[in-house]
Amino acid sequence: MLRPMRDQVRIVSAVARDPRMARIEFAYFGFGMSEYGTWIAILVYAYDRGGATAAGLVAAIQLLPAGLVAPFGAYAGDRFARDRVLFVSYLVQAVALGAVAIALAANAPFGLTLVFATVAAASMTFTRPTQFALLPSVATSPKELTAANSVMAMAESASLVVGPFVAGVVLARTGPAAVFALFAVVVFVGALLVARLDVASGGMRPEEPMDARDVVREAFGGFRALAEERMAGLLVVVLAASLFLLGALDVIYVGVAIDLLHKGQGWAGFLNSAAGLGGLVGALFTVALVGRRRLVPSLAGGSLLFGAPIIVIGVVPSAVSAPFLFAGAGAGGSVSWMAGNTLLQRIAPDEVLARVFGIVEGLGTLGTAAGALGASALMAAFGVRTALIVVGALAPISALALWIPLSAIDREAKAPDADTLNLIRGLPIFAPLPAPAIQRILVNLKRTELGPGAVLMRQGDVGERFYVIAAGEAEVTRDGAHVAYRGVGEYVGEIALLRDVPRTATVTATLPMTVLSLEREPFLEAVTGHPQSHARVEAIVDERMPADPDDR
Repeated sequence: MLRPMRDQVRIVSAVARDPRMARIEFAYFGFGMSEYGTWIAILVYAYDRGGATAAGLVAAIQLLPAGLVAPFGAYAGDRFARDRVLFVSYLVQAVALGAVAIALAANAPFGLTLVFATVAAASMTFTRPTQFALLPSVATSPKELTAANSVMAMAESASLVVGPFVAGVVLARTGPAAVFALFAVVVFVGALLVARLDVASGGMRPEEPMDARDVVREAFGGFRALAEERMAGLLVVVLAASLFLLGALDVIYVGVAIDLLHKGQGWAGFLNSAAGLGGLVGALFTVALVGRRRLVPSLAGGSLLFGAPIIVIGVVPSAVSAPFLFAGAGAGGSVSWMAGNTLLQRIAPDEVLARVFGIVEGLGTLGTAAGALGASALMAAFGVRTALIVVGALAPISALALWIPLSAIDREAKAPDADTLNLIRGLPIFAPLPAPAIQRILVNLKRTELGPGAVLMRQGDVGERFYVIAAGEAEVTRDGAHVAYRGVGEYVGEIALLRDVPRTATVTATLPMTVLSLEREPFLEAVTGHPQSHARVEAIVDERMPADPDDR
Protein backbone atom coordinates (compact mmCIF):
# COMPACT_ATOMS: atom_id res chain seq x y z
CA MET A 1 0.00 0.00 0.00
CA LEU A 2 2.90 2.37 0.74
CA ARG A 3 4.44 1.94 -2.70
CA PRO A 4 1.30 3.07 -4.62
CA MET A 5 1.06 6.06 -2.30
CA ARG A 6 4.69 6.99 -2.99
CA ASP A 7 4.06 6.61 -6.72
CA GLN A 8 1.05 8.92 -6.51
CA VAL A 9 3.08 11.54 -4.64
CA ARG A 10 5.77 11.42 -7.36
CA ILE A 11 3.15 11.73 -10.10
CA VAL A 12 1.50 14.75 -8.47
CA SER A 13 4.90 16.37 -7.87
CA ALA A 14 5.91 15.92 -11.51
CA VAL A 15 2.73 17.59 -12.76
CA ALA A 16 2.96 20.38 -10.18
CA ARG A 17 6.41 21.34 -11.49
CA ASP A 18 4.88 22.22 -14.89
CA PRO A 19 3.07 25.56 -14.39
CA ARG A 20 0.66 25.13 -17.30
CA MET A 21 -0.20 21.55 -16.36
CA ALA A 22 -0.71 22.48 -12.72
CA ARG A 23 -3.07 25.32 -13.67
CA ILE A 24 -5.13 22.97 -15.86
CA GLU A 25 -5.39 20.32 -13.13
CA PHE A 26 -6.29 22.80 -10.38
CA ALA A 27 -8.98 24.30 -12.58
CA TYR A 28 -10.34 20.82 -13.28
CA PHE A 29 -10.49 19.98 -9.58
CA GLY A 30 -12.51 23.17 -9.01
CA PHE A 31 -14.78 22.23 -11.89
CA GLY A 32 -15.43 18.78 -10.41
CA MET A 33 -16.23 20.19 -6.98
CA SER A 34 -18.59 22.72 -8.55
CA GLU A 35 -20.37 20.13 -10.68
CA TYR A 36 -21.04 17.73 -7.82
CA GLY A 37 -21.66 20.39 -5.17
CA THR A 38 -24.17 22.45 -7.14
CA TRP A 39 -25.97 19.29 -8.25
CA ILE A 40 -26.76 18.49 -4.64
CA ALA A 41 -27.80 22.11 -4.00
CA ILE A 42 -30.28 22.28 -6.90
CA LEU A 43 -31.85 18.97 -5.89
CA VAL A 44 -32.23 20.21 -2.30
CA TYR A 45 -33.84 23.41 -3.62
CA ALA A 46 -36.27 21.43 -5.79
CA TYR A 47 -37.06 18.96 -3.00
CA ASP A 48 -37.84 21.83 -0.65
CA ARG A 49 -40.17 23.36 -3.23
CA GLY A 50 -42.08 20.26 -4.30
CA GLY A 51 -40.75 17.09 -2.69
CA ALA A 52 -39.37 14.08 -4.51
CA THR A 53 -41.42 14.69 -7.65
CA ALA A 54 -40.00 18.18 -8.12
CA ALA A 55 -36.46 16.95 -7.46
CA GLY A 56 -36.78 14.25 -10.11
CA LEU A 57 -38.26 16.63 -12.65
CA VAL A 58 -35.52 19.20 -12.04
CA ALA A 59 -32.87 16.52 -12.49
CA ALA A 60 -34.39 15.35 -15.77
CA ILE A 61 -34.98 18.86 -17.12
CA GLN A 62 -31.31 19.70 -16.52
CA LEU A 63 -29.78 16.43 -17.65
CA LEU A 64 -31.75 15.75 -20.83
CA PRO A 65 -30.54 18.91 -22.63
CA ALA A 66 -27.05 18.33 -21.25
CA GLY A 67 -27.08 14.79 -22.64
CA LEU A 68 -28.06 16.07 -26.09
CA VAL A 69 -25.46 18.85 -25.99
CA ALA A 70 -22.62 16.54 -24.85
CA PRO A 71 -21.63 15.18 -28.31
CA PHE A 72 -21.55 18.68 -29.74
CA GLY A 73 -19.48 19.86 -26.80
CA ALA A 74 -16.95 17.15 -27.59
CA TYR A 75 -16.87 18.27 -31.23
CA ALA A 76 -16.07 21.87 -30.18
CA GLY A 77 -12.82 20.61 -28.68
CA ASP A 78 -11.79 19.29 -32.10
CA ARG A 79 -13.09 22.20 -34.16
CA PHE A 80 -11.58 25.13 -32.24
CA ALA A 81 -8.48 25.90 -30.18
CA ARG A 82 -8.86 23.70 -27.12
CA ASP A 83 -7.42 26.04 -24.56
CA ARG A 84 -9.91 28.70 -25.66
CA VAL A 85 -12.81 26.24 -25.54
CA LEU A 86 -11.79 25.26 -22.01
CA PHE A 87 -11.56 28.92 -20.95
CA VAL A 88 -14.94 29.79 -22.46
CA SER A 89 -16.60 26.73 -20.90
CA TYR A 90 -15.40 27.74 -17.42
CA LEU A 91 -16.42 31.35 -18.00
CA VAL A 92 -19.93 30.38 -19.12
CA GLN A 93 -20.23 28.04 -16.14
CA ALA A 94 -19.22 30.81 -13.73
CA VAL A 95 -21.77 33.22 -15.21
CA ALA A 96 -24.54 30.60 -15.21
CA LEU A 97 -23.84 29.48 -11.64
CA GLY A 98 -23.76 33.11 -10.54
CA ALA A 99 -27.11 33.68 -12.24
CA VAL A 100 -28.59 30.72 -10.37
CA ALA A 101 -27.21 32.09 -7.09
CA ILE A 102 -28.80 35.49 -7.74
CA ALA A 103 -32.12 33.90 -8.73
CA LEU A 104 -32.17 31.77 -5.58
CA ALA A 105 -31.25 34.67 -3.31
CA ALA A 106 -33.93 36.87 -4.88
CA ASN A 107 -36.61 34.15 -4.69
CA ALA A 108 -37.03 34.35 -8.47
CA PRO A 109 -39.70 32.23 -10.17
CA PHE A 110 -38.96 28.52 -10.14
CA GLY A 111 -38.91 28.31 -13.94
CA LEU A 112 -36.38 31.11 -14.36
CA THR A 113 -34.06 29.57 -11.78
CA LEU A 114 -34.32 26.24 -13.55
CA VAL A 115 -33.42 27.81 -16.92
CA PHE A 116 -30.18 29.20 -15.47
CA ALA A 117 -29.39 25.88 -13.81
CA THR A 118 -29.98 24.02 -17.09
CA VAL A 119 -27.61 26.35 -18.94
CA ALA A 120 -24.98 25.69 -16.27
CA ALA A 121 -25.43 21.91 -16.54
CA ALA A 122 -25.19 22.01 -20.35
CA SER A 123 -22.05 24.17 -20.27
CA MET A 124 -20.33 21.59 -18.07
CA THR A 125 -20.50 18.99 -20.86
CA PHE A 126 -17.77 20.88 -22.77
CA THR A 127 -15.12 20.51 -20.08
CA ARG A 128 -14.19 16.83 -19.88
CA PRO A 129 -13.80 16.06 -23.61
CA THR A 130 -11.86 19.29 -24.11
CA GLN A 131 -9.61 18.51 -21.15
CA PHE A 132 -8.83 15.01 -22.43
CA ALA A 133 -7.96 16.41 -25.87
CA LEU A 134 -5.93 19.33 -24.50
CA LEU A 135 -3.53 17.47 -22.20
CA PRO A 136 -1.48 15.80 -25.00
CA SER A 137 -0.84 19.24 -26.50
CA VAL A 138 0.53 20.51 -23.19
CA ALA A 139 2.54 17.44 -22.17
CA THR A 140 6.16 17.48 -23.32
CA SER A 141 6.64 13.71 -23.17
CA PRO A 142 4.60 10.48 -22.96
CA LYS A 143 5.65 10.15 -19.31
CA GLU A 144 4.29 13.60 -18.48
CA LEU A 145 1.06 12.86 -20.33
CA THR A 146 0.56 9.68 -18.31
CA ALA A 147 1.22 11.63 -15.10
CA ALA A 148 -1.26 14.33 -16.12
CA ASN A 149 -3.99 11.78 -16.84
CA SER A 150 -3.33 10.11 -13.48
CA VAL A 151 -3.62 13.42 -11.65
CA MET A 152 -6.83 14.16 -13.56
CA ALA A 153 -8.31 10.86 -12.35
CA MET A 154 -7.26 11.66 -8.78
CA ALA A 155 -8.80 15.13 -9.07
CA GLU A 156 -12.06 13.64 -10.34
CA SER A 157 -12.29 11.20 -7.42
CA ALA A 158 -11.32 13.82 -4.85
CA SER A 159 -13.82 16.35 -6.19
CA LEU A 160 -16.61 13.79 -5.86
CA VAL A 161 -15.81 13.64 -2.14
CA VAL A 162 -14.98 17.29 -1.45
CA GLY A 163 -17.65 19.00 -3.57
CA PRO A 164 -20.71 17.40 -1.94
CA PHE A 165 -19.13 17.72 1.51
CA VAL A 166 -18.55 21.45 1.07
CA ALA A 167 -22.06 21.80 -0.30
CA GLY A 168 -23.38 19.98 2.76
CA VAL A 169 -21.59 22.37 5.14
CA VAL A 170 -22.85 25.45 3.28
CA LEU A 171 -26.40 24.07 3.02
CA ALA A 172 -26.45 23.38 6.75
CA ARG A 173 -25.41 26.96 7.54
CA THR A 174 -27.19 28.99 4.84
CA GLY A 175 -28.83 27.49 1.76
CA PRO A 176 -28.58 26.60 -1.96
CA ALA A 177 -27.94 30.20 -3.06
CA ALA A 178 -24.69 30.34 -1.11
CA VAL A 179 -23.57 27.02 -2.61
CA PHE A 180 -24.03 28.33 -6.15
CA ALA A 181 -22.33 31.62 -5.31
CA LEU A 182 -19.33 29.85 -3.79
CA PHE A 183 -18.82 27.51 -6.73
CA ALA A 184 -19.38 30.31 -9.26
CA VAL A 185 -16.29 31.93 -7.75
CA VAL A 186 -14.41 28.61 -7.82
CA VAL A 187 -15.14 28.07 -11.53
CA PHE A 188 -14.28 31.69 -12.34
CA VAL A 189 -10.89 31.17 -10.71
CA GLY A 190 -10.54 28.10 -12.93
CA ALA A 191 -11.23 30.26 -15.99
CA LEU A 192 -8.48 32.66 -14.90
CA LEU A 193 -6.07 29.75 -14.45
CA VAL A 194 -6.51 28.54 -18.03
CA ALA A 195 -6.94 31.97 -19.64
CA ARG A 196 -3.40 32.27 -21.03
CA LEU A 197 -2.13 28.76 -21.64
CA ASP A 198 -0.86 29.57 -25.15
CA VAL A 199 -1.22 26.00 -26.36
CA ALA A 200 -0.50 25.31 -30.02
CA SER A 201 -3.71 24.30 -31.78
CA GLY A 202 -2.35 23.25 -35.15
CA GLY A 203 -4.02 20.27 -36.79
CA MET A 204 -7.27 20.59 -34.85
CA ARG A 205 -9.34 22.32 -37.52
CA PRO A 206 -10.89 20.07 -40.20
CA GLU A 207 -9.76 20.76 -43.73
CA GLU A 208 -13.37 20.75 -44.91
CA PRO A 209 -16.16 22.55 -43.00
CA MET A 210 -18.86 20.36 -41.51
CA ASP A 211 -22.54 21.27 -41.47
CA ALA A 212 -25.04 20.34 -38.76
CA ARG A 213 -26.00 17.08 -40.46
CA ASP A 214 -22.36 15.99 -40.59
CA VAL A 215 -21.90 16.70 -36.88
CA VAL A 216 -25.05 14.77 -35.95
CA ARG A 217 -24.02 11.84 -38.13
CA GLU A 218 -20.56 11.72 -36.55
CA ALA A 219 -21.93 12.07 -33.02
CA PHE A 220 -24.74 9.51 -33.19
CA GLY A 221 -23.89 7.23 -36.08
CA GLY A 222 -22.66 4.41 -33.83
CA PHE A 223 -26.05 3.24 -32.57
CA ARG A 224 -26.78 1.17 -35.67
CA ALA A 225 -23.40 -0.54 -35.46
CA LEU A 226 -23.93 -1.26 -31.77
CA ALA A 227 -27.28 -2.91 -32.45
CA GLU A 228 -25.48 -5.44 -34.66
CA GLU A 229 -23.06 -6.42 -31.87
CA ARG A 230 -25.23 -8.33 -29.42
CA MET A 231 -22.64 -8.95 -26.72
CA ALA A 232 -21.32 -5.41 -26.73
CA GLY A 233 -24.89 -4.13 -26.71
CA LEU A 234 -25.67 -6.26 -23.67
CA LEU A 235 -22.78 -4.77 -21.73
CA VAL A 236 -23.82 -1.26 -22.70
CA VAL A 237 -27.28 -2.06 -21.27
CA VAL A 238 -25.67 -3.20 -18.02
CA LEU A 239 -23.55 -0.05 -17.78
CA ALA A 240 -26.53 2.16 -18.62
CA ALA A 241 -28.50 0.45 -15.85
CA SER A 242 -25.78 1.29 -13.36
CA LEU A 243 -25.96 4.95 -14.41
CA PHE A 244 -29.73 4.81 -13.97
CA LEU A 245 -29.20 3.66 -10.39
CA LEU A 246 -26.66 6.40 -9.72
CA GLY A 247 -29.17 8.95 -10.93
CA ALA A 248 -31.77 7.46 -8.61
CA LEU A 249 -29.38 7.80 -5.69
CA ASP A 250 -28.90 11.51 -6.36
CA VAL A 251 -32.56 12.11 -5.48
CA ILE A 252 -32.61 9.48 -2.74
CA TYR A 253 -29.78 11.18 -0.84
CA VAL A 254 -32.01 14.22 -0.41
CA GLY A 255 -35.03 12.19 0.67
CA VAL A 256 -33.00 10.13 3.14
CA ALA A 257 -31.40 13.23 4.67
CA ILE A 258 -34.58 15.29 5.03
CA ASP A 259 -37.52 12.88 5.39
CA LEU A 260 -36.00 9.62 6.64
CA LEU A 261 -33.20 10.70 8.97
CA HIS A 262 -34.56 14.23 9.65
CA LYS A 263 -31.06 15.68 9.53
CA GLY A 264 -31.72 18.63 7.25
CA GLN A 265 -30.41 19.77 3.89
CA GLY A 266 -26.73 19.55 4.73
CA TRP A 267 -26.84 15.80 5.18
CA ALA A 268 -27.75 15.31 1.53
CA GLY A 269 -24.26 16.53 0.67
CA PHE A 270 -22.64 14.47 3.43
CA LEU A 271 -24.29 11.23 2.27
CA ASN A 272 -23.27 11.88 -1.33
CA SER A 273 -19.74 12.61 -0.18
CA ALA A 274 -19.66 9.34 1.79
CA ALA A 275 -20.63 7.41 -1.34
CA GLY A 276 -17.93 9.24 -3.27
CA LEU A 277 -15.35 8.34 -0.65
CA GLY A 278 -16.42 4.70 -0.87
CA GLY A 279 -16.10 4.87 -4.64
CA LEU A 280 -12.56 6.22 -4.26
CA VAL A 281 -11.65 3.31 -1.99
CA GLY A 282 -13.29 0.86 -4.38
CA ALA A 283 -11.28 2.30 -7.26
CA LEU A 284 -8.06 1.48 -5.38
CA PHE A 285 -9.09 -2.16 -5.16
CA THR A 286 -9.87 -2.38 -8.88
CA VAL A 287 -6.12 -2.55 -9.45
CA ALA A 288 -6.54 -6.25 -8.63
CA LEU A 289 -8.70 -6.66 -11.76
CA VAL A 290 -5.85 -5.80 -14.12
CA GLY A 291 -4.93 -8.85 -16.19
CA ARG A 292 -7.80 -11.02 -14.97
CA ARG A 293 -9.57 -13.07 -17.59
CA ARG A 294 -12.86 -13.55 -15.72
CA LEU A 295 -14.47 -10.24 -14.82
CA VAL A 296 -18.15 -11.16 -14.60
CA PRO A 297 -17.77 -12.32 -10.95
CA SER A 298 -16.32 -8.91 -10.09
CA LEU A 299 -19.13 -7.16 -11.97
CA ALA A 300 -21.80 -9.21 -10.18
CA GLY A 301 -20.04 -8.96 -6.82
CA GLY A 302 -19.73 -5.20 -7.17
CA SER A 303 -23.43 -4.98 -8.03
CA LEU A 304 -24.30 -6.98 -4.92
CA LEU A 305 -22.09 -4.76 -2.76
CA PHE A 306 -23.73 -1.72 -4.34
CA GLY A 307 -27.29 -2.86 -3.69
CA ALA A 308 -27.16 -4.58 -0.31
CA PRO A 309 -26.20 -1.53 1.81
CA ILE A 310 -28.93 0.55 0.15
CA ILE A 311 -31.51 -2.09 1.07
CA VAL A 312 -30.23 -2.13 4.66
CA ILE A 313 -30.72 1.64 4.92
CA GLY A 314 -34.32 1.22 3.79
CA VAL A 315 -35.00 -1.60 6.25
CA VAL A 316 -33.12 -0.18 9.26
CA PRO A 317 -32.57 3.57 8.77
CA SER A 318 -29.96 5.07 11.08
CA ALA A 319 -28.01 8.31 11.01
CA VAL A 320 -25.03 6.45 12.45
CA SER A 321 -24.85 3.68 9.88
CA ALA A 322 -26.19 5.44 6.77
CA PRO A 323 -22.91 7.21 5.79
CA PHE A 324 -20.96 3.96 6.13
CA LEU A 325 -23.55 2.00 4.18
CA PHE A 326 -23.60 4.56 1.37
CA ALA A 327 -19.81 4.38 1.33
CA GLY A 328 -20.05 0.60 0.89
CA ALA A 329 -22.51 1.11 -1.97
CA GLY A 330 -20.09 3.55 -3.60
CA ALA A 331 -17.26 1.02 -3.37
CA GLY A 332 -19.37 -1.70 -4.97
CA GLY A 333 -20.48 0.59 -7.76
CA SER A 334 -16.87 1.51 -8.51
CA VAL A 335 -15.83 -2.14 -8.79
CA SER A 336 -18.75 -3.14 -11.02
CA TRP A 337 -18.28 -0.09 -13.26
CA MET A 338 -14.58 -0.81 -13.71
CA ALA A 339 -15.22 -4.50 -14.46
CA GLY A 340 -17.97 -3.72 -16.96
CA ASN A 341 -15.93 -1.13 -18.84
CA THR A 342 -12.85 -3.34 -18.95
CA LEU A 343 -14.86 -6.27 -20.28
CA LEU A 344 -16.46 -4.03 -22.90
CA GLN A 345 -13.01 -2.89 -24.03
CA ARG A 346 -12.00 -6.51 -24.51
CA ILE A 347 -14.94 -7.81 -26.53
CA ALA A 348 -16.09 -4.93 -28.73
CA PRO A 349 -14.56 -5.34 -32.20
CA ASP A 350 -12.26 -2.78 -33.71
CA GLU A 351 -14.82 -1.16 -35.99
CA VAL A 352 -17.29 -0.61 -33.14
CA LEU A 353 -15.26 0.07 -30.03
CA ALA A 354 -14.75 3.82 -30.34
CA ARG A 355 -18.43 4.44 -31.08
CA VAL A 356 -19.48 2.10 -28.27
CA PHE A 357 -17.64 4.14 -25.68
CA GLY A 358 -19.00 7.33 -27.18
CA ILE A 359 -22.50 5.94 -26.72
CA VAL A 360 -21.76 4.87 -23.14
CA GLU A 361 -20.55 8.41 -22.42
CA GLY A 362 -23.62 9.96 -23.99
CA LEU A 363 -26.01 7.61 -22.23
CA GLY A 364 -24.48 8.52 -18.86
CA THR A 365 -26.32 11.81 -18.57
CA LEU A 366 -29.58 10.45 -19.96
CA GLY A 367 -29.45 7.42 -17.65
CA THR A 368 -28.87 9.67 -14.67
CA ALA A 369 -31.91 11.74 -15.63
CA ALA A 370 -34.10 8.64 -16.02
CA GLY A 371 -32.92 7.30 -12.66
CA ALA A 372 -33.72 10.57 -10.94
CA LEU A 373 -37.23 10.56 -12.42
CA GLY A 374 -37.79 6.92 -11.45
CA ALA A 375 -36.62 7.43 -7.88
CA SER A 376 -38.73 10.56 -7.43
CA ALA A 377 -41.80 8.68 -8.67
CA LEU A 378 -41.14 5.81 -6.26
CA MET A 379 -40.60 8.15 -3.34
CA ALA A 380 -43.73 10.15 -4.10
CA ALA A 381 -45.90 7.04 -4.45
CA PHE A 382 -44.49 4.69 -1.80
CA GLY A 383 -42.07 6.63 0.39
CA VAL A 384 -38.31 6.87 0.81
CA ARG A 385 -37.83 3.47 2.43
CA THR A 386 -39.57 1.59 -0.37
CA ALA A 387 -37.55 3.51 -2.94
CA LEU A 388 -34.33 2.50 -1.17
CA ILE A 389 -35.28 -1.17 -1.17
CA VAL A 390 -36.35 -1.18 -4.83
CA VAL A 391 -33.28 0.69 -6.08
CA GLY A 392 -30.97 -1.42 -3.94
CA ALA A 393 -32.50 -4.65 -5.25
CA LEU A 394 -32.31 -3.67 -8.94
CA ALA A 395 -28.52 -3.89 -9.19
CA PRO A 396 -27.98 -7.47 -7.92
CA ILE A 397 -31.19 -8.72 -9.58
CA SER A 398 -30.12 -7.41 -12.99
CA ALA A 399 -26.62 -8.87 -12.56
CA LEU A 400 -28.02 -12.31 -11.61
CA ALA A 401 -30.61 -12.23 -14.40
CA LEU A 402 -27.88 -11.57 -16.95
CA TRP A 403 -25.35 -13.97 -15.41
CA ILE A 404 -25.58 -16.61 -18.18
CA PRO A 405 -25.10 -14.29 -21.19
CA LEU A 406 -22.50 -12.28 -19.28
CA SER A 407 -20.60 -15.47 -18.51
CA ALA A 408 -20.52 -16.21 -22.24
CA ILE A 409 -18.86 -12.84 -22.75
CA ASP A 410 -16.33 -13.70 -20.08
CA ARG A 411 -15.49 -17.00 -21.78
CA GLU A 412 -14.95 -15.32 -25.15
CA ALA A 413 -12.96 -12.39 -23.83
CA LYS A 414 -9.20 -12.44 -23.75
CA ALA A 415 -7.32 -10.74 -20.97
CA PRO A 416 -4.75 -8.25 -22.22
CA ASP A 417 -1.10 -9.19 -21.96
CA ALA A 418 0.45 -6.79 -19.44
CA ASP A 419 3.88 -6.74 -21.14
CA THR A 420 2.36 -5.99 -24.53
CA LEU A 421 0.18 -3.25 -23.05
CA ASN A 422 3.18 -1.60 -21.39
CA LEU A 423 5.21 -1.89 -24.61
CA ILE A 424 2.51 -0.22 -26.73
CA ARG A 425 1.78 2.50 -24.18
CA GLY A 426 5.48 3.29 -23.98
CA LEU A 427 5.76 4.16 -27.68
CA PRO A 428 5.69 7.93 -28.28
CA ILE A 429 3.59 7.38 -31.40
CA PHE A 430 0.76 5.83 -29.31
CA ALA A 431 1.25 7.54 -25.94
CA PRO A 432 -1.38 10.30 -26.45
CA LEU A 433 -4.16 7.84 -27.33
CA PRO A 434 -7.03 7.22 -24.90
CA ALA A 435 -7.65 3.76 -23.42
CA PRO A 436 -10.25 2.61 -26.01
CA ALA A 437 -7.87 3.40 -28.87
CA ILE A 438 -5.07 1.49 -27.14
CA GLN A 439 -7.43 -1.42 -26.66
CA ARG A 440 -8.26 -1.46 -30.38
CA ILE A 441 -4.56 -1.61 -31.18
CA LEU A 442 -4.08 -4.57 -28.82
CA VAL A 443 -6.98 -6.44 -30.41
CA ASN A 444 -5.46 -6.09 -33.90
CA LEU A 445 -1.82 -6.87 -33.09
CA LYS A 446 -0.24 -9.96 -34.67
CA ARG A 447 2.78 -11.62 -33.08
CA THR A 448 5.49 -13.06 -35.35
CA GLU A 449 8.71 -14.91 -34.53
CA LEU A 450 11.73 -14.43 -36.80
CA GLY A 451 15.05 -16.23 -36.88
CA PRO A 452 18.44 -14.54 -37.46
CA GLY A 453 18.73 -13.42 -41.08
CA ALA A 454 14.99 -13.24 -41.70
CA VAL A 455 13.91 -10.13 -43.61
CA LEU A 456 11.11 -8.20 -41.90
CA MET A 457 10.68 -5.64 -44.71
CA ARG A 458 12.51 -4.99 -47.94
CA GLN A 459 13.46 -1.67 -49.51
CA GLY A 460 11.11 -0.72 -52.36
CA ASP A 461 8.24 -2.97 -51.25
CA VAL A 462 4.76 -1.63 -50.63
CA GLY A 463 4.23 -0.88 -46.94
CA GLU A 464 1.24 -2.71 -45.46
CA ARG A 465 2.18 -3.10 -41.78
CA PHE A 466 3.62 -1.22 -38.83
CA TYR A 467 6.05 -3.21 -36.64
CA VAL A 468 7.08 -3.03 -32.98
CA ILE A 469 10.10 -5.03 -31.81
CA ALA A 470 9.11 -6.96 -28.67
CA ALA A 471 12.30 -9.06 -28.42
CA GLY A 472 15.59 -9.34 -30.28
CA GLU A 473 17.34 -6.93 -32.62
CA ALA A 474 17.25 -5.92 -36.29
CA GLU A 475 19.64 -4.18 -38.66
CA VAL A 476 18.40 -1.41 -40.96
CA THR A 477 20.16 -1.10 -44.32
CA ARG A 478 19.68 0.94 -47.47
CA ASP A 479 21.15 -0.06 -50.79
CA GLY A 480 23.10 -2.70 -48.87
CA ALA A 481 24.76 -0.17 -46.53
CA HIS A 482 24.29 -0.27 -42.76
CA VAL A 483 22.07 2.53 -41.39
CA ALA A 484 21.13 1.59 -37.81
CA TYR A 485 20.16 -1.15 -35.38
CA ARG A 486 16.69 -1.36 -33.85
CA GLY A 487 15.98 -3.16 -30.59
CA VAL A 488 13.26 -3.87 -28.03
CA GLY A 489 10.71 -1.08 -27.66
CA GLU A 490 11.50 0.48 -31.06
CA TYR A 491 9.29 0.50 -34.12
CA VAL A 492 9.66 0.46 -37.90
CA GLY A 493 7.37 0.93 -40.87
CA GLU A 494 5.37 4.01 -39.90
CA ILE A 495 6.62 6.40 -42.59
CA ALA A 496 5.64 4.19 -45.54
CA LEU A 497 2.10 4.03 -44.14
CA LEU A 498 1.77 7.69 -43.19
CA ARG A 499 3.40 9.11 -46.32
CA ASP A 500 2.13 6.40 -48.70
CA VAL A 501 5.60 5.71 -50.13
CA PRO A 502 7.51 2.44 -50.73
CA ARG A 503 9.74 1.07 -48.00
CA THR A 504 12.89 3.16 -47.93
CA ALA A 505 15.04 0.55 -46.18
CA THR A 506 15.48 -3.16 -45.54
CA VAL A 507 15.08 -4.47 -41.99
CA THR A 508 16.72 -7.83 -41.18
CA ALA A 509 16.75 -9.77 -37.91
CA THR A 510 20.24 -10.10 -36.45
CA LEU A 511 19.04 -12.12 -33.43
CA PRO A 512 15.98 -14.28 -32.81
CA MET A 513 13.28 -11.64 -32.89
CA THR A 514 9.63 -11.22 -31.87
CA VAL A 515 7.69 -8.48 -33.62
CA LEU A 516 4.17 -7.16 -33.12
CA SER A 517 2.56 -6.00 -36.35
CA LEU A 518 -0.42 -3.79 -37.04
CA GLU A 519 -2.04 -3.59 -40.46
CA ARG A 520 -2.35 -0.31 -42.33
CA GLU A 521 -6.03 0.41 -41.63
CA PRO A 522 -6.09 0.03 -37.83
CA PHE A 523 -2.71 1.80 -37.59
CA LEU A 524 -3.88 4.82 -39.57
CA GLU A 525 -7.20 4.87 -37.73
CA ALA A 526 -5.38 4.92 -34.40
CA VAL A 527 -2.84 7.65 -35.12
CA THR A 528 -4.90 9.89 -37.43
CA GLY A 529 -8.41 9.31 -36.11
CA HIS A 530 -7.73 11.04 -32.78
CA PRO A 531 -6.82 14.73 -32.95
CA GLN A 532 -4.80 14.44 -29.74
CA SER A 533 -2.37 12.06 -31.45
CA HIS A 534 -2.36 13.35 -35.03
CA ALA A 535 -0.17 16.40 -34.41
CA ARG A 536 2.29 14.35 -32.37
CA VAL A 537 2.72 11.58 -34.94
CA GLU A 538 3.25 14.14 -37.70
CA ALA A 539 5.94 15.80 -35.59
CA ILE A 540 7.63 12.44 -35.02
CA VAL A 541 7.65 11.63 -38.74
CA ASP A 542 8.94 15.07 -39.70
CA GLU A 543 11.68 14.78 -37.11
CA ARG A 544 12.80 11.29 -38.12
CA MET A 545 12.69 11.59 -41.88
CA PRO A 546 15.44 14.21 -42.32
CA ALA A 547 17.67 12.78 -39.60
CA ASP A 548 17.31 9.10 -40.40
CA PRO A 549 14.98 8.59 -43.38
CA ASP A 550 16.52 5.37 -44.59
CA ASP A 551 15.47 3.08 -41.78
CA ARG A 552 11.82 3.06 -42.73
